[in-house]
Amino acid sequence: MKIRDWLPILGMPIMLLAVQILAIVLVMPMQAAGLVAFEDPESVANPLFFIGILLVFTLFLLLLMRFGGQRFIAVIVGFALFMTFLYIFSSLSLLVLGTTDAAAIVALVGAGAATALLYFYPEWYVIDILGVLISAGVASIFGISLAILPVLVLLVLLAVYDAVSVYRTKHMITLAEGALKTKAPIMVVVPKRADYSFRREGLTMTEGEERGAYLMGMGDLIMPSILVASSHTFAGAPPVLWILSAPTIGAMAGSLAGLAVLLFFVNKGKPQAGLPPLNGGAIAGFLIGAVLAGSLSWIPFGM
Repeated sequence: MKIRDWLPILGMPIMLLAVQILAIVLVMPMQAAGLVAFEDPESVANPLFFIGILLVFTLFLLLLMRFGGQRFIAVIVGFALFMTFLYIFSSLSLLVLGTTDAAAIVALVGAGAATALLYFYPEWYVIDILGVLISAGVASIFGISLAILPVLVLLVLLAVYDAVSVYRTKHMITLAEGALKTKAPIMVVVPKRADYSFRREGLTMTEGEERGAYLMGMGDLIMPSILVASSHTFAGAPPVLWILSAPTIGAMAGSLAGLAVLLFFVNKGKPQAGLPPLNGGAIAGFLIGAVLAGSLSWIPFGM
């Protein structure tokens, strides 16, 4: 590949790193706002419940696609995005303003404006900026809701599920294609050209024409970042760089290494399961950092 071909790919690790840093910043306001997904963060049953909900929701979306419910999918995605923005803006405005009533008004207006902007002006930079914010918010919520061991179990299960759904059943490819048809803003977009416009060109292409942008599902940004936020919350290791501990830095570095592996295979032109290298890299990096920091209290039966 030429240098100009590699430059757009740098946008993906930059966005992943931005998601992880922002997720860490959001940890404190999310905790202050009480935005936790599970009552017991230590329960290993939590990731099993997560996977169960994911399977049911996936089946529901596939049925909607099968029977022509694309517009309904857009409504569901829009509502989910609005609620996510509402949680994020609620925690941030509560932290800044302090008063519940004022924070609620700011959060409602901010969530509505962000969701409307995504749907009425879906240019690639709007999708990417708000996509990073969404991914960071979701990663932070689950990061403070799941302790280290449940997160590790979740990431392993999701990596296996992603591999099966892309290479075996291929229903994840069907979901991605359906999302593109509905123009649901659940992917980040990295243009290959300076004059690329998502609003004008989208991601469609004719026979023999090269797609004008790279794309990456928000799930690929969110899942490894959950471990980053969880390690920051539960690892109990001292900071070594800014507010980052060795396990957190390890998870961040490992996920970036996994992304590099993923991009290498993506450039071969075939659909790739993102979570096996991303989650695998994050887990490996976290474990190395945890060993170096001596932060192993999360292991069952203690060490």
